Amino acid sequence: MKKVQKAIVTTINHKDGLHARPVTSFIYLVNGFHDTEFVIEANGRSINGKSLLGVISLGICEGATIQITVTGPATEVECSIDAIQRLIDSNFSEATFKELCKEYHIQNSI
Repeated sequence: MKKVQKAIVTTINHKDGLHARPVTSFIYLVNGFHDTEFVIEANGRSINGKSLLGVISLGICEGATIQITVTGPATEVECSIDAIQRLIDSNFSEATFKELCKEYHIQNSI
């Protein structure tokens, strides 16, 4: 299966930045895309985007610009990018998170 790579640059507008609650939603979401790899770049560092501690360790504050690079099968990359952007655009809303889990058949265990 051929892998593709796509990156997005986005701004975190959540008033508390990426603290435990929004990071947990993000991690559950991206880990639902089993065949993809996620790399987050922020504050001069790159980490595994599926790692809760890794994402928290970036110390991403409100207004920070991050790059998320996704690698995997084309369809899954496109779906995951869409889901990530929608979650971020909603400021990590619980309702949006649940909607995305249902739409993409991701087990929601938060």
